[in-house]
Amino acid sequence: MADPRGFLKHTSKELPTRRPVPLRLKDWKEVYEDFSHDKLRDQASRCMDCGIPFCHNGCPLGNLIPEWNDLVYKDRWRDGIERLHATNNFPEFTGRLCPAPCEASCVLGINQDPVTIKQVEVELIDNAFDQGWVVPKMPDVQTGKKVAVVGSGPAGLAAAQQLTRAGHTVTVFERADRIGGLLRYGIPEFKMEKRHIDRRLEQMAAEGTQFRPGVNVGVDITVAQLRLNYDAVVLAGGATAWRDLPIPGRELDGIHQAMEFLPWANRVQLGDDVLDENGQPPITAKDKHVIIIGGGDTGADCLGTSHRQGAASIHQFEIMPRPPETRADSTPWPTYPLMFRVSSAHEEGGERVFSVNTEEFTGADGRVTGLRAHEVKMNAGKFEKVEGTDFELKADLVLLAMGFVGPEKEGLLSKLGVELTDRGNVSRDDNFQSSVPGVFVAGDMGRGQSLIVWAIAEGRAAAAGVDRYLMGKSALPVVIKPTAAPQR
Repeated sequence: MADPRGFLKHTSKELPTRRPVPLRLKDWKEVYEDFSHDKLRDQASRCMDCGIPFCHNGCPLGNLIPEWNDLVYKDRWRDGIERLHATNNFPEFTGRLCPAPCEASCVLGINQDPVTIKQVEVELIDNAFDQGWVVPKMPDVQTGKKVAVVGSGPAGLAAAQQLTRAGHTVTVFERADRIGGLLRYGIPEFKMEKRHIDRRLEQMAAEGTQFRPGVNVGVDITVAQLRLNYDAVVLAGGATAWRDLPIPGRELDGIHQAMEFLPWANRVQLGDDVLDENGQPPITAKDKHVIIIGGGDTGADCLGTSHRQGAASIHQFEIMPRPPETRADSTPWPTYPLMFRVSSAHEEGGERVFSVNTEEFTGADGRVTGLRAHEVKMNAGKFEKVEGTDFELKADLVLLAMGFVGPEKEGLLSKLGVELTDRGNVSRDDNFQSSVPGVFVAGDMGRGQSLIVWAIAEGRAAAAGVDRYLMGKSALPVVIKPTAAPQR
């Protein structure tokens, strides 16, 4: 273990300081300041190398957390990144975007702050890139087998990298104009700058992975061509069918899904020519009264984006009641705790409104001007209106951030003829193979909307299934099974 008395010397969790709100609202850079290696060593020293490290169970990737905590404490950074990369292809993504179920299940977290696992992870990989330690890992042999990966989010990229390193010729197809999936166009720059994607893609391209953005498989390439030209296919297109709010007034202009709104801000930061004569993207919050319906991470992304675009006011609605300040009794250790959280976007302003349901959008001349809503309470598992709580709010822009209901069925999936589960996801067996031989599925397309760490874990597991299908056996690691319950 790192320091046998580390958790006694350093009793609190310490994280990097967020840049001052007035300063960070002037740009789109990541919100955190640098974190010194000395402070990181102190945090790593708090890891107790438990007899049963529950952090392993909390992490779908099976990250070897006590090992690389110990290596960081001993200043063995190169050994540490080797141990981290042994289980996680993209710690620069998870270290910034994962909600850290590993920390929720940390044994120290029973009666103290948990170990700062996520920060150790991101500092390990950022230091490795700075030192030039992240280099292409070339396959020992070429199998002559060709694999198509459809979708370039974390699941697709993880599957592609694993399969390329196993010696297969891998092509990643992405219908957007750039590789990265939701990492590219769904995650705001202030949460993860896109240079982190680009430098990882450079490594993957050097290893031999081929990328074909701007290709809609099933349209630009037919299913027949796909099956003819590739020995196996990995479906990793995500759960992109968003949940709508079909209430009166939904047809009014100015009401958009989150994923209709967020990509424009990313495109501006990437230098795309999308601004109008007023210097604004097609959908903008500038000078508008914004209401975000949905209290999760996507809603917070809309919140931070609206702040930076100069919204006049912002309300964020959540139908669930306000969570408790500390871990709820319903989510005891080592489960992921239900508790009140304040993201960097919430810290920047706006009003969070809990236990509220929107019943109607109002408008004039075809555009939204407001909405009518009321408070709700839970009774026997159902939401009931609280009488006498009706209210109206002005709104020039309404953003729907209520999650996703599964993969898009029309197009590729229907043409492939894959079977679906009762929940509308792509069905698969223990090798992540769908009902169509040679067609595998990974990530949200098979699992349903979930976490980035699950997407990478499933991409790795699906790659092992493909390798075994093609070669009869596989040395690629498998940590999870597709039947594992989602960890939310």
